[in-house]
Amino acid sequence: MHDIRYIRENPDEFDTLLRRRGFVSSVDDIIALDQKRRSAQTEMQNLQQSRNDISQKIGEIKKAGGDAEKLMTEVADLKAKLIEAEKIEKNIDAELNAILELIPNLPHPGIPDGHDEAANRLEREVGKKPLIESPKEHFDLGEALGLMDFETAAQMAGSRFVILKGMLARLDRALGNFMLDLHCAEFGYIEAVAPVLVREQALFGTGQLPKFADDLYKTEADHWLIPTAEVPLTNFVAGKVLNASDLPLRLTAWTPCFRSEAGAAGKDTRGMLRQHQFSKVELVSVVHPDESDMELERMTACAEEVLKRLGLAYRVMTLCTGDIGFSATKTYDLEVWLPGQNSFREVSSCSSCRCFQARRLNARFKSPGQKGTSFVHTLNGSGLAVGRTLIAILENYQNPDGSITIPGVLQPYLNGITKIEKD
Repeated sequence: MHDIRYIRENPDEFDTLLRRRGFVSSVDDIIALDQKRRSAQTEMQNLQQSRNDISQKIGEIKKAGGDAEKLMTEVADLKAKLIEAEKIEKNIDAELNAILELIPNLPHPGIPDGHDEAANRLEREVGKKPLIESPKEHFDLGEALGLMDFETAAQMAGSRFVILKGMLARLDRALGNFMLDLHCAEFGYIEAVAPVLVREQALFGTGQLPKFADDLYKTEADHWLIPTAEVPLTNFVAGKVLNASDLPLRLTAWTPCFRSEAGAAGKDTRGMLRQHQFSKVELVSVVHPDESDMELERMTACAEEVLKRLGLAYRVMTLCTGDIGFSATKTYDLEVWLPGQNSFREVSSCSSCRCFQARRLNARFKSPGQKGTSFVHTLNGSGLAVGRTLIAILENYQNPDGSITIPGVLQPYLNGITKIEKD
């Protein structure tokens, strides 16, 4: 959500920044509605003041034993006018908010302009790609091992689901545990077990609603399945006023995530790359505004460390203005190398939202001696997407006989097993 005062005082700048994102704003409509709302608020204040003044006179007249019937009629008329003015102000406010709710965050000045991923900027490429003769894709490897079953999953749930069995299920679990242990023990994140069913307000606060309702799953009991643990973790601070000493607050959770993939028809239809249900270790930071740019670099480095310790080649991309998410002002994508596809594919997005989510969540902090409160800044990132990391291990650690070598850092989680082989 945007600060209406900023829009009011900087309409041209606001419009220019949104155009960088390819978003044509209705700044004139916003300003006009804001003026109408402020006029309605002024009218309400004047009516309330008149009502108070007359009520005071009525008290004085009655105290002196006089007749205040005429003034009492005036008070009744003012009350009716005040109720009508409040209704008008409420309707204008709802109309204004309905516009503001659909306007994305403003882009960071340091990100490239562009319409789509073709304009994303390469920051660095890390690690060495393995030399594999005729590499297979993950689904061919998993099915050949008898440990990855798309057919049975489709029979029970439809397309874009998978069943992992045996050692692949254990490898999936080992990856999640490894990521959590790393982020908590070495990087200071606090592990949380959070709800995967949330109310509409929680999704509104992080920016998934109302714009992306078609991408989500909703129950008949008015709960929504989370598309990412960013939602419950960021909502830890919804409606709260933190002390500056509480910052930074760093949280992590390993949860299932659910997405309808409404706009992904025909994309990655084979394999595990784009599923309706997948698991992810999420990182969320709540920080002082002065620290948010540095925190994005730190969070990205934490996610990168997972890939480094797994021995996976990857690259870091800064997303352009046309590719960043609705709530983000700046995003780094980590793309891991997949030999089977002969390409890099996203395995993490780390984003700074600055105060955009905090305004929607009314999440604030207070510094010692500060008059009033300020909005916190929020950041989120995958640390990492577990299923896609599993894909990367299968493809990068495949052997000519179809077996999969287990990366050394994961072997302690698998009782020292070094290789996945077909039974």
